[in-house]
Amino acid sequence: MDRKPSVLFVCVHNAGRSQMAAGFMRELSQGRVEVLSAGSAPKDSINPVAVEAMMEIGIDITNQVPKILTPEAVQESDAVVTMGCGDACPFYPGKRYEDWVLDDPAGQGIESVRVIRDDIKARVEKLLSELLV
Repeated sequence: MDRKPSVLFVCVHNAGRSQMAAGFMRELSQGRVEVLSAGSAPKDSINPVAVEAMMEIGIDITNQVPKILTPEAVQESDAVVTMGCGDACPFYPGKRYEDWVLDDPAGQGIESVRVIRDDIKARVEKLLSELLV
């Protein structure tokens, strides 16, 4: 049996962008991809506006908890997608790295977060199509 590809989504607080990306990947991959998310300086809880934006399209991320980025999480992942954490993410040879430049939803209203959400969805769909070739 082939091993499932794994993706780690990383942003500073692991409360908005990375959680939305992980929610999309879990939903769209239908269990075909192992999904992790983490932050270099995680918050105590997920951004409620990010939760609301995802709930609008039927994806529930309320049970997710921000987690600290560890070298082990990076080592276990086939692809590492960073979103504004830059040098905080450890580099390991042989991993696929992508840096997605996205606005931070922290402190923004639902209209702005919807735009960020939709951008993330398009990027996750592209990544998923490449991982499952």
